[in-house]
Amino acid sequence: MAAKPKENFIKIEDDDGGYNLDMFCIPRHYEDAIENVIIPHGLIQDRTERLARDIVKDNGDGHMVVLCVLKGGYKFCADLLDFIKALNRNSETSLQLRVDFIRVKSYENASVENDQSTGEITVLGGDNLSSVEGKKILIVEDIVDTGRTMSKLLKLVHSYKPASVKVVSLLVKRTERSSGYRPDYIGFEVPDKFLVGYALDYNEFFRDLNHVCVINEAGKKKFAI
Repeated sequence: MAAKPKENFIKIEDDDGGYNLDMFCIPRHYEDAIENVIIPHGLIQDRTERLARDIVKDNGDGHMVVLCVLKGGYKFCADLLDFIKALNRNSETSLQLRVDFIRVKSYENASVENDQSTGEITVLGGDNLSSVEGKKILIVEDIVDTGRTMSKLLKLVHSYKPASVKVVSLLVKRTERSSGYRPDYIGFEVPDKFLVGYALDYNEFFRDLNHVCVINEAGKKKFAI
């Protein structure tokens, strides 16, 4: 019997009940809005450190342009870069980084972070993408849902003829709506639930929550716009 391919991510099962809120420090304004903690902050940090090591190992010495996808990707990107910088200081391999920040806007759906759009996209902010020509690119994303938005972003970035493009996403949602796209580096594969925290938002709330959590129905009503 052939060996099962090794998974390069931590899989959170569909029936995973997460952790009780009483085990963690949760801001009081969110206590009644969260069902459970599904990924504690410490586990996020440990997994991010390993992703940083894998990225440095795969790309070796040289130069890489990091494109952080805002808004949800800012905390993951900042922590990932801190771990890469630590590796640069303490190993013989040194990966020089240039960092830029972009936002992706869909004309068919305002909630780009939920990755629901099937229309065209445009990149807002950051340098002109023509500056990526001939360079190694690392796109840093918080969550990939269906994968359609990221596929369109990759097509746009490739049109500027970079040397290579890789994607690292903290989370990949396991959903029947998936286009089949998978990032090069994945932190966690998660159930098809609405997740908040660690910069993932619901109507711009919950970005100030350290853990990745499942929002409950009361929370959706409380923070509805």
